[in-house]
Amino acid sequence: MSIFERSADVGASEEVRTRVNQRSLHRLATVRSLQRMSRCTVARRMNVDVAEIRRQEEETSDLSLGVLYQWQKILDVPIAELLVDSDGSLSQPLRQRAQLIRLMKTALSLLEKADSRSERRMAQILVDQLIAVMPELESISAWNVVGTRRTLDELGVAAVRTFPEHLLVERRA
Repeated sequence: MSIFERSADVGASEEVRTRVNQRSLHRLATVRSLQRMSRCTVARRMNVDVAEIRRQEEETSDLSLGVLYQWQKILDVPIAELLVDSDGSLSQPLRQRAQLIRLMKTALSLLEKADSRSERRMAQILVDQLIAVMPELESISAWNVVGTRRTLDELGVAAVRTFPEHLLVERRA
């Protein structure tokens, strides 16, 4: 069957539209995982819930430019890297950047865990050399051991929980 015969078929245009709509036009999940960023972290930075982030990653139809620019800002990558290209692979600069970020996280983790003075010195030299190669790595933190890290000015959940007054007041009979 030729292309013209197929296009004359009434159901053909619907079939083609369905196939195009099932193909994702972005690679949010791929770039996010390459950057080693969790959905939870992205959700927190975008002020939405994790279910919304999952929906956006799985979305096969068009996402708004505003949403794509939010992702671009959070992942700190060129907007073109979030869009599907004809060859389907990520660019070499993005892959190298992701590798350097992982390497920096590992070097900072080694620095945190170093027991001896010589280990700390070696890890610090590695961190300094990585920053010399890519200055933006200075803002990267070490791998999280458990959960996510809070900054020094953030409070934990225990600080914002309230208890009923009757639990805090001692009762005397």
